[in-house]
Amino acid sequence: MGTVEVLRDGAVLVDGGRIKAVGSYAELRDAHAGAVVEEVRGVLFPGLVDCHTHAVFGSPRLDDHERRALGEDYKTIAARGGGILQSVREVRARSEGELLALTRARVQTLLAHGSTTIEVKSGYGLDPATELKQLRVIRAAAETARAALVPTFLGAHEVSPEFRDRRVDYVRLLCDEMIPTVARERLAVACDVFCEPGVFDVAESRAILAAAQRYGLAPKLHADELEGSGGAELAAALGALSADHLAAISDAGIHALAGSNTVAVLLPATMVFLGRRRQAPARRLVEAGAAVALATDFNPGSSPTVSLPLVMVLGVSQLGLSHAEVVSAVTVNAAAALGLAGDRGQIAPGFRADLMSCGVADWREVAYWMGENLVTAVWTGGSACPLPTAPVSLGLHVET
Repeated sequence: MGTVEVLRDGAVLVDGGRIKAVGSYAELRDAHAGAVVEEVRGVLFPGLVDCHTHAVFGSPRLDDHERRALGEDYKTIAARGGGILQSVREVRARSEGELLALTRARVQTLLAHGSTTIEVKSGYGLDPATELKQLRVIRAAAETARAALVPTFLGAHEVSPEFRDRRVDYVRLLCDEMIPTVARERLAVACDVFCEPGVFDVAESRAILAAAQRYGLAPKLHADELEGSGGAELAAALGALSADHLAAISDAGIHALAGSNTVAVLLPATMVFLGRRRQAPARRLVEAGAAVALATDFNPGSSPTVSLPLVMVLGVSQLGLSHAEVVSAVTVNAAAALGLAGDRGQIAPGFRADLMSCGVADWREVAYWMGENLVTAVWTGGSACPLPTAPVSLGLHVET
């Protein structure tokens, strides 16, 4: 993770949506005299991969934000009707068309910040009809989006309010009805579970993910976010694509991830927004040999950010990663967290031609200037993407 190759006066040859060659501009120009030349000023990066978002939601949870500022904790906010279940009520009430319009606008904004591949989770439905509605929205958004969307089923984001006193029945509903339907309709490629004390324990998470694997869905976990639960160890044991959050990971969890192919996806913007002082132990994970990725965790309650470059800044300032490590964490390692490491996240022959340029003189600046969008151009599959010239609404009022 600590090494990146930097070419000066370099060029990328694109053919058929794929990278055909990388080298000096003079050499590629002379070898391919008939090629169309597009000049880029600044620094050209691989298109960023945002491997953890919850982009299908209604409005922002502004009351939650203020309540936290005034000292209320997560459980108190949830007991008063806030938290994840507020987003659940909103998503259940909104039409598929309205959610689609909101999601398209958000994806366009993520793309404008350099994210060319974006994982999008369900999880604000918690019943069969609404979870399927969210996944259909992701599929419809993917049909027109210039960014590639990777759908993940997160019906185990929380216990459904209708099943508060019947947890076993909700786990059975997930395993016996929701997962088979999602797989049959090919609405997701992965299944995620929020493995955390008070949400789903290790045994419940194992049962849900085992069912997902039987139906061909790759396992992922929200693991050890606020309290240690053994989620990282479970992710490694199951061969999960990723274990995400990890602010409360144990020494045994670090060791387990280091000895596995499971990617540790860290979400520093979430902990900053929540006002938490403890971040995931990124330095220890890297030094142990774990593959570390970074993501926005874009969602309406705990991380309303669309900027992976901002997350890169936090990766350096809050997690103690080097500039080279954060570039790896939002490109090749983030692609690995989605099972796409052989296809995107690198500027190399054979890879998908997803690229972004930033208006900087030094490549390290993209993880330095805090809060400014330095992205000047984005290409997906070798084609330039139109970027918004005015702010896009991410919240409530979107025409359908």
